[in-house]
Amino acid sequence: MAFIRWEPFREMEILRRQMDQVFSELTAAERGNSEISSSPRTAWVPAVELSDNGSELLLRVEIPGVEAKDLDVQVTQDAVSIAGEHRYEKHSQSNAKVHSEFRYGNFTRVIPLPTKVQNQQVKADLKDGILILTLPKLEQQSKVFKVNLGQSQSPTASIEAGNGNAQPSITSQ
Repeated sequence: MAFIRWEPFREMEILRRQMDQVFSELTAAERGNSEISSSPRTAWVPAVELSDNGSELLLRVEIPGVEAKDLDVQVTQDAVSIAGEHRYEKHSQSNAKVHSEFRYGNFTRVIPLPTKVQNQQVKADLKDGILILTLPKLEQQSKVFKVNLGQSQSPTASIEAGNGNAQPSITSQ
């Protein structure tokens, strides 16, 4: 029977090399220097900043190099969807070597909102690579309705809602 010598440090070194290879591939994909960067799972998404100013929400989206014609912004009462494309600029020198860390390609980002907004009154501004959306909040109106229970021929029970104390009153006709 042959003995196999176990070398734990050698196995750890192999594992370390494999992990280094995985991380270097991911880093190259993030920089756009690999075939992996064209895969949809490594697509970039713009950074966002959402602030609440009392009566409105202010959403700032960082999209340098993206033109307004390449953006599709859709707003519902609960979320904002931003889709677009950062296009690659072709250079006239065909033999020049280029080292680029820019991110190109399509992106989509959906930002859930903490409160409902008036999606028909959104204001947008694109300046210096920052998209600024001003989202007015939807005002919560608490209207009081009188509810009549019963039919027209029988006694009518009505409940009035006012200050939170509901007092049923039954009237007969």
